[in-house]
Amino acid sequence: MDSLRILSLARNQIKKIENLEAVAETLEELWISYNLLEKLTNLEKLSKLRVLFLSNNKIAEWAEIERLAQLPALEDLLLVGNPLTEKYNVSAADNPSKPGSTWRLAVLQRLPGLKKLDGILVDREEVEQAAAQKAVS
Repeated sequence: MDSLRILSLARNQIKKIENLEAVAETLEELWISYNLLEKLTNLEKLSKLRVLFLSNNKIAEWAEIERLAQLPALEDLLLVGNPLTEKYNVSAADNPSKPGSTWRLAVLQRLPGLKKLDGILVDREEVEQAAAQKAVS
């Protein structure tokens, strides 16, 4: 397992992320959607992780998203279908996936290095807008 780059653990009723030490230096993609995750612990050692698919879990707190700032290579994040994302889907006018939405800007304030969020490329204007909002708050 010392050369494993992509690991798919989707749809396995996983409640806790653990035992990834053996792939910490090589893992680039972790697909762990459709599980029961509430906490995003034990990811900080995945220094090469670029892609993290976390859709349809039980993530409800910003503190869990903020933990992902410890992943220096992270550029593609999928979070749709979590309780936290659902809070932002208040109307069709503010589709949480569309560029410039409140949801996307809130994530980009915390993770400005993302290149893709919820399957949609992040554009420079979004990054600038998120940075400006963060500076004001």
